[in-house]
Amino acid sequence: MQPTRFLLKRSSWKGPHIVPLPIVRPQPGKKIAPIQTQARSATILPNFVGLKFQVHNGKIYYDVTITEEMVGHKLGEFAPTRKPFIWDRR
Repeated sequence: MQPTRFLLKRSSWKGPHIVPLPIVRPQPGKKIAPIQTQARSATILPNFVGLKFQVHNGKIYYDVTITEEMVGHKLGEFAPTRKPFIWDRR
């Protein structure tokens, strides 16, 4: 894995923040449950592409399907922790 702009936010001598997750590749035609995790700071690796994760935001779990563009980012970037403020005048 080549260091990218996103991975260099952490010191290069430390390496990416990798969390051991129970990753099981699905057999063709079989469905597996999404991987539930609270590790928002885990770096998305290339072997996560195509897998479904449920990332905890502090209250609920958000479903996240990993794509090629997400590699190098953190899991927590795709599970918002705050609701947008909407001023509702009635």
